[in-house]
Amino acid sequence: MSTDNTLVLGATGKTGRRVAARLRLAGTPVRTASRSSQVRFDWTEPDTWDAALRGITAAYLIAPGLVGPAHDFVAAAEAAGVRRLVLLSGRGADTWGDSPFGQDMRSAEDAVRGGTLEWTILRASNFQQNFDEDVFHAPLVAGELALPAGEVPEPFVDVEDVAAVAAAVLTQPGDHAGRTYELTGPRGLTFGEAVEQISRASGLPITYKQVSTAEYVAAAVEQGLSEQEARSVADMFELMAGGLIAATTDDVAAVLGRQPRSFEDYVVRTAATGAWQR
Repeated sequence: MSTDNTLVLGATGKTGRRVAARLRLAGTPVRTASRSSQVRFDWTEPDTWDAALRGITAAYLIAPGLVGPAHDFVAAAEAAGVRRLVLLSGRGADTWGDSPFGQDMRSAEDAVRGGTLEWTILRASNFQQNFDEDVFHAPLVAGELALPAGEVPEPFVDVEDVAAVAAAVLTQPGDHAGRTYELTGPRGLTFGEAVEQISRASGLPITYKQVSTAEYVAAAVEQGLSEQEARSVADMFELMAGGLIAATTDDVAAVLGRQPRSFEDYVVRTAATGAWQR
């Protein structure tokens, strides 16, 4: 029988690989799974789920990008003897109303809440690492980030803090049952302010430009995103413009006993790696 007892899905992604590393360092037996891991897991292929879940007591999962599979996954987890689920979702998901953005996240939240297992939901603001590991990185390296984001601030959260919260919740059974944590950084910044900090810390001429939704979608598709992906990002900015998810919270501190990392700290650390160099 395998000694793995904690499953980390999305194990090659921004949060998954950090969660797994923290668990291993703490001596927690971990099974990592993704479409490219030795233990293969694919949300669209349910026949890959049983091997990932076998012998597992707690699992970390990220909303699958599709509406529906999370309900079947929760049922499979129950049948496999899993006891706890920790779901990464989006900040303020219950305030999104009829927005097309994040339907997969809301569906996944419904799935874990509706099952019989102990659950905790982590709702995170935009990651600071989106500026060097994801969709905003290439435009910054090219010298200009153009987005349909206005003057409403965003409390960007460090992925390291999200991973630390997830690892704590996974290893503290009962303490966080039935809780939904809204994870933010310590203060909000506009995208223009964020780009200015990146430019100053890196010493590079990087600018921010506000564009219309249509202009953003057209440019993103030209740069390689699918139209669906580009429109999903645009839908997120429309949500942000309403200001419903602009406030900071104390939830990182409530779980970790310390304040969340600042955007300034992230920028200094990342600039030192040369991530935005051309």
